Amino acid sequence: MRASDLPSFADLPAVEGMPHGCAWGLFDKNGQRDNLGTLNLLTPEVVLQAKEEIQTGESVSVNWQLDKVHTPGFGRKATEHRFIDLKPAGGHPVHDDELHINTQSGSQWDGFKHYGHGASDCYYNGLKHADVMTSTDNGIHHWNDRGGIVGRGVLLDYVRYAKRKGISYEVMSRHQITVDALEEMAKEQGTELRPGDIFIVRSGFTKWYNSASQEERNAKITAGRTEIAWTGVEGSLKSAEWLWNHHFSAVAGDCISFEQWPFNKDCRLHEYQLAFWGSPIGEIWDLEKLAQVCEDKKRWSFFFTSCPLNVTGGVASPPNALCIF
Repeated sequence: MRASDLPSFADLPAVEGMPHGCAWGLFDKNGQRDNLGTLNLLTPEVVLQAKEEIQTGESVSVNWQLDKVHTPGFGRKATEHRFIDLKPAGGHPVHDDELHINTQSGSQWDGFKHYGHGASDCYYNGLKHADVMTSTDNGIHHWNDRGGIVGRGVLLDYVRYAKRKGISYEVMSRHQITVDALEEMAKEQGTELRPGDIFIVRSGFTKWYNSASQEERNAKITAGRTEIAWTGVEGSLKSAEWLWNHHFSAVAGDCISFEQWPFNKDCRLHEYQLAFWGSPIGEIWDLEKLAQVCEDKKRWSFFFTSCPLNVTGGVASPPNALCIF
């Protein structure tokens, strides 16, 4: 589907029993339930245009180490890595290894089973909470089956923007990045925002984490839900409308969630992005090297590729993402 075929946020058709802004059924085809949401915007034409971003052949990974967050928040289990020595069994020097991960404990894509709409108890395209564990609808494997996530990525660097503007903030505070700031960043960077873009915002979380002590990390990440906070895009109706009208294929950031925490009770971007639109959210991406390369090149757009895990019915996945210049 082309972005030009989509209605504006104001003109989205009503979905019975749901708030305005819900796009259920909009991407369905030939009577078949859609499982891709805004990833449908990554058409061959959009990908071919994104190919023009490859000019020097340099690539940057935005995948943080899987075991970097030693004590994840919200009671999630840290990644475990175990070596298996097979030489005793066969005499030849051989090793395997095993990983045990919670897909929300490090760099990740939030899939469409991760966060639902509270009032309806439903996820994207009406999948009910009670059916999540038994249904393959909304599973992360659908992203793999379509060929992954490939297109044009853009970075808005709020860390450098705030420094230029004399805005002082702590990343582990409920500081909100407004639509006005996003638009001004794009204008100052000379970054055109196009339909189908993978839209990425740097707030400085991984930079903070790398310089903090483990005691500071625990205090800011693993304290009770009412005690922790972090910076992100403002959760507001204005933000939701702005994001939809730009028709991004996905959004991402370097903090624990794309939007600020605690969420705004009257407007949670997670509900709009994941539950209403089927639009992937990337979180805890390592954007430090990417931001430096963009700054050095004075260019904040690039070819982007991501291959999520092929797990049937899965909720989320490490991004396995690269930015190519």
